[in-house]
Amino acid sequence: MYDFRPVGQIIGRLVVVLGISMLAPVVLSLVDADGYHKGLALAAFLTVAVGLALLLINRQPEVRGLTRPQAFLLTVLIWLVLPVFGALPFVLGPPHATYTDAFFEAMSGMTTTGSTVFAGLDAAPRGMLFWRALLQWYGGLGIVVVAIVFLPAMRVGGMQFFRTEAFDLGEIMPRVTEMAASLLYVYLALTLAATLGYSAAGMGGFDALCHAMTTVATGGFGNYDDSFARFPPMVHYVAVVFMVLGALPFIRMVQMTRGNFGALPRDTQARAFVAIVAGVAGVIAVWLIVHGHLACEAAVRESLFNVTSVITGTGYASDPFDRWGGFAVALFFVIPLIGGCTGSTSCSAKVFRYQVLFAALWIQIKRIHNPHGVFPLRYQGRPVEPEVVSAIMGFFFVFVCSLSIWALLLSLIGLDTITAISASVAALTNLGPGLGPVIGPDGNYAPLPDTAKWVLSLGMFMGRLEFLSVLVLFMPVFWQR
Repeated sequence: MYDFRPVGQIIGRLVVVLGISMLAPVVLSLVDADGYHKGLALAAFLTVAVGLALLLINRQPEVRGLTRPQAFLLTVLIWLVLPVFGALPFVLGPPHATYTDAFFEAMSGMTTTGSTVFAGLDAAPRGMLFWRALLQWYGGLGIVVVAIVFLPAMRVGGMQFFRTEAFDLGEIMPRVTEMAASLLYVYLALTLAATLGYSAAGMGGFDALCHAMTTVATGGFGNYDDSFARFPPMVHYVAVVFMVLGALPFIRMVQMTRGNFGALPRDTQARAFVAIVAGVAGVIAVWLIVHGHLACEAAVRESLFNVTSVITGTGYASDPFDRWGGFAVALFFVIPLIGGCTGSTSCSAKVFRYQVLFAALWIQIKRIHNPHGVFPLRYQGRPVEPEVVSAIMGFFFVFVCSLSIWALLLSLIGLDTITAISASVAALTNLGPGLGPVIGPDGNYAPLPDTAKWVLSLGMFMGRLEFLSVLVLFMPVFWQR
């Protein structure tokens, strides 16, 4: 029998931390005297109580290592259990939502998806807005730790290529604290810089803090129904800078803090990502100018902002880009399937996987031309093992199949074709907004039936954990010693 007490103990600690964090909305409610503090305090009490109960039930000596099944189970349960409790402030406090809506919002927050079922944000209490932002901030930090520490060690979707920069499972707990601390310092520094940047660009203090948290997390929750449309142009440029930084490899930023200042500029994946953003934004800007949608500066700004928001999976919107014409809409449908860099807060397939597959394809073409040639596959100066290529191909197979299955399920529930397809992409790539009049940039997910919200919540969960780390738990052979 496996001993899952280490998993229960870690989950218990995280639930306690989440419950204590709920005191921040309580304080804001008391300061604003909006009358919601009792419900929010009850949510905090229940969450802390359950977390302490988990700690007591799973008491044992300090955790020194994790087995492979324990690591997989821990990774999955973090993003399943925390939204269960993260939903409580939305039920017991404002907006007193149904548990379906509250769980959808919490899952969207923790997975940094940014889809929302809440309207009337302009008049929402600050405690509610801050809790939404904090959920995304936690989710962004958590996924960076998982992507840098756990996924390489668990050999998920080609991430084993980065294993030399991570850890072995047997030593994961002693060293994860060290790495998490380094990542936290970088994450806090970016959040502080974004807050100051937004403030200098014209945002109020509270808005600047909330949007800084959701920008660095590439999450996309905003404090207003019209997202960034209400803010001056300089705010958009600040957002672009920090959305890009949030989508770059955090391990390189940690290396830069330790004196290796060339780590990020030399990273092949980071350079490719920036080039893709600049190239797509430039093409769409030209499209907007040529077709008379926007003037020159506005076209450049709107295309850069919205392309960065969509490709990073942030999901902010400053203009209804689904009205920019067929070509622009087609690009906005494709670029979420790319995503940001591995080891970032961004989502989707990641640039690294596309680079490796294109390199493998190019080698196959050369082998057809020269069957007797030797063409080793290398990436960032290191050889890429065939196992990595196979894992990446497996990831893409599951990715494409999942997109098809989710679109079919949503169609069966009754959603129209555009909504079903774009919602499946938005959920599984953790993007947020979809296309069309219902869930487009100026809509939200509130009109969808509850069944669709649960299906999409599962999609956000699967997409954030890169599919295979969830599916493997359902395979009996995985649990055999």
